[in-house]
Amino acid sequence: MNRMNRSMVCMVAALLFIIQPLMFITQDVHSETTVNATALSGGWLEERDGVKILHLSGSNYEMGYQHGYLLKNEIEENMRIMFGFLFQKGYSYSDLLEIWNVMEGFLPQEYKDEMQGMADGSGMSYETIAVYSTWPAVFNHLYCFGGSLWGSATADGTLYHVRSLDWAGGFDFYDQETDTYFRENQVLIVRNPDNGYASVSPEFAGAICCWGGINEKGIGISETTCLSYDTTFQGISAAFRMRMVLDRATTGEEAIAIMRENRTCGWNFIVSDGNIPRGYVMEQTANLVYVGTWFDSVERTPPFWAIEDVVRRGPCFINPMCAATQKERPNYDPSGLRGFLLFMLGKNPYFSVWNIYRVMSHEIEREYNSLDLNGTMALLRDVYLGKTDMVFLLMQLMGSYRSFHQWVACPETGDILVSFADENRPANRNPVHHFTLQELVDAEPPP
Repeated sequence: MNRMNRSMVCMVAALLFIIQPLMFITQDVHSETTVNATALSGGWLEERDGVKILHLSGSNYEMGYQHGYLLKNEIEENMRIMFGFLFQKGYSYSDLLEIWNVMEGFLPQEYKDEMQGMADGSGMSYETIAVYSTWPAVFNHLYCFGGSLWGSATADGTLYHVRSLDWAGGFDFYDQETDTYFRENQVLIVRNPDNGYASVSPEFAGAICCWGGINEKGIGISETTCLSYDTTFQGISAAFRMRMVLDRATTGEEAIAIMRENRTCGWNFIVSDGNIPRGYVMEQTANLVYVGTWFDSVERTPPFWAIEDVVRRGPCFINPMCAATQKERPNYDPSGLRGFLLFMLGKNPYFSVWNIYRVMSHEIEREYNSLDLNGTMALLRDVYLGKTDMVFLLMQLMGSYRSFHQWVACPETGDILVSFADENRPANRNPVHHFTLQELVDAEPPP
């Protein structure tokens, strides 16, 4: 079936989007702009084996300019897709602008400078870029997995950070004008800021914020969203706080301190410090926060369980106080026959969430003491391919977990394995690519 006919909902949303006062997105992008050669000089775009790699360096303004200039078409497509989706969910442009006006005062100036640079580089308005940046705070509904393994869990004690960004409901979003899927406009971003640390992170084009990555100081971070009633816009979106971690943190403690402040809504985070090595888990809502590692008693709250030198999370709180704030969670324990029956009745979406935690945990235990960089990525892919568990295979067939990108990294060495979804396949069915942070930072554009 042709993509243009496969979803009447998407068509209606796109038509409604067109009549909204958002036409300036296209108008701005195609306006004449004078190229700022100085700001552009530190950035370049390359492609290796089908992976787009965006190299950014300099001041925040300059990095934003480079990003906006080099990926302006992809950013325009992603904006049309996301604004249309949010409009379908009941958020008009004016609603999003109002949210931005609340959050703007909390965001560090350097990232507003980066927005201005992206606006100037792409030919869009600053307001458009700023309003687009609210979407991680407005719709934090990604089904993901994250974990950190070290010490006795791995083959030589080295820490590995594992992450899968999944979004069942958003996998088929596409731009009606160019017939491009949201998942096709992903890029590996290599940042080398003047006033921060070099980092690498898989992102969507137009993201000044961050969905997870590693920096040159051996710090890794990733997230899983957790729907909660305890929310506010009086703070900094977690996606921007993760960017702050990669730009600023030299230790796990510094990363945790950044993530504690200016909380907005429900999230789980995995923080890895490859220098100790140790991984931490954070659960948070606007008013609650839990920080722990594998030996904390919270990690042993049934039906969840502790694994030595391993922390992991799906989109489900384990801390009982945080769990009590979760939307549509009828019982703390989402597992078992009761959980399955409620799931089949549409009353327990957390049964699906529980299963990614359960299956990944069992596979980590099965491979315990033997995992390395490649083995951890193989484990993640086998789980998502449904090779290890029949129930999770059923979840996959029902579309519960569709991976946009997956990565496993060693923060200590800067090695990262990454795979991206494309037009036809999720990330777990596509080739894995190996990069090292230092090599990416040192790379130079072709003459």
